[in-house]
Amino acid sequence: MTDSQAATATPLGTNPIAAAPAGARTAADVVTPEVVAHLTRGVVGSGRTANHTPFTGEKLADLPESTPEDVATAFERARTAQVAWAATPVRARAAVLLRFHDLVLARQAEVLDLIQLETGKARLHAHEEILAVTVAARHYGRKAPSYLKPKGHTGAIPTLTKVTELRQPRGVVGQIAPWNYPFELSVGDALPAFVAGNAVVMKPDTETALTALWARDLLIEAGLPAEVFQIVLGEGPVVGPELVKHADYVSFTGSTRTGREVAQGAAARLIGVSLELGGKNAMLVLKDADIEKAAAGAVRACYSSAGQLCISIERLYVHESIADAFVERFAARTKAMRLGTSLAYGADMGSLVGERQLETVKRHVEEAVSKGAKLVAGGVHRTDIGPLFYEPTILDGVEAPMAVCAEETFGPVVSIYRFTDEDKAIAEANATPYGLNSSVWTKDAKRGHAVAARLQTGTVNINEGYAPAYGSVQSPMGGMKQSGLGRRHGSEGILKYTEAQTVAHQRIMPMAPSFGMTDEKYAAFMSRSLKAMKALRLR
Repeated sequence: MTDSQAATATPLGTNPIAAAPAGARTAADVVTPEVVAHLTRGVVGSGRTANHTPFTGEKLADLPESTPEDVATAFERARTAQVAWAATPVRARAAVLLRFHDLVLARQAEVLDLIQLETGKARLHAHEEILAVTVAARHYGRKAPSYLKPKGHTGAIPTLTKVTELRQPRGVVGQIAPWNYPFELSVGDALPAFVAGNAVVMKPDTETALTALWARDLLIEAGLPAEVFQIVLGEGPVVGPELVKHADYVSFTGSTRTGREVAQGAAARLIGVSLELGGKNAMLVLKDADIEKAAAGAVRACYSSAGQLCISIERLYVHESIADAFVERFAARTKAMRLGTSLAYGADMGSLVGERQLETVKRHVEEAVSKGAKLVAGGVHRTDIGPLFYEPTILDGVEAPMAVCAEETFGPVVSIYRFTDEDKAIAEANATPYGLNSSVWTKDAKRGHAVAARLQTGTVNINEGYAPAYGSVQSPMGGMKQSGLGRRHGSEGILKYTEAQTVAHQRIMPMAPSFGMTDEKYAAFMSRSLKAMKALRLR
């Protein structure tokens, strides 16, 4: 029996991860040898690597590690399987996503445990990934047939030229997924690629590979042919370039620095690429904002997943007239947050994911305080909870050239900037090379929309931090400036995984002199036709 047949033959509900005991579960309860063996079936890897939990630093699992030759093998398997998958009717492909949607909701406890163990985030923040993936699965499961259906257009000569626009899958998509949202930013981005008729070879971060492997297993259970979804594991500098080398299109989420390298590799091969990169996102609290709601919203916007979210807020611009009251309420809510490691709901924030993130957070906070910034809340490395826990932190009086002003922290640290001139605040919010997300708080909807239109970010949320824009999957989401290229969600989120093909059928007469016309008469006829088409307002 092949890996593909074995995966497809697995009955619903027999995944050994479901046997983890209820109650106070530990990593050993959830990530058993049987679970790891089940999830890694079919992964192409001749070496061995491992991942660890940020909660304690302990090893979670031994995993296959892929060599460049293994990556090539994964692409060969995917390319062979993609042909039959592309020939499958789009409604049948979409039905896989809808079944996957139901399976995720029914078995979410399994993946919530994995997300928490691999990222260290609080369970409620892990649940955001459940919401994002199921919403995307439902949307593309329902809308993909209309996004991908052939579209008729007016031809060069109306009635004589019949034109149809087709959408062809690109082939095999190479996807490089990050560690911070290992469910949503892996399978969530792959779903539109699959329903468009592509195969996917994915490289998740090794430290969060079990979550991506669980998603693959569930998609196979939902009906996706196993060979259509390949996962390779290994160090980014080794596996990443190999993925770009073999792919027909590349999807990348991660740092701006690495994004440039991915784009350069794709450009050398003249293949398409979509990139969601870094951000230094701003929240503007206008003088008429509801202070209590804005303070509560700032907690959500700044500290979800311990601030390790590309669209979270790191800069808070608050009108001087309400700044003291806002900071007082925001600080009180921040200091009251509960940090914890439990695989259960209740903690308000979890851990940072790795030593590199912790060092960046500590460097930004310590440097800012040493140069005169005021520590309003937090600023403490909580080794009593876990090796990578850091208290949610508020800095006031931050000024350039403090690193926290301009560098992406990607941790639970936010800086307060007071303003009196709204135009200047908007200009300062835009004064960054990034342009991913922003937030505006005001009781005046018209004013909020006017300010939003002036912010140079791919998404803007009014009276919330990031969730409304990201969760509105019919609309595009992505970055301006150095925050990326391309968009996820909506029509752009699926059409990027396709090639547009125009099929023009010429009828009755050719696009050339005919019926005895001389060249001169043909030219005159076509000139009169062009004038007529303009008069008839044809496009």
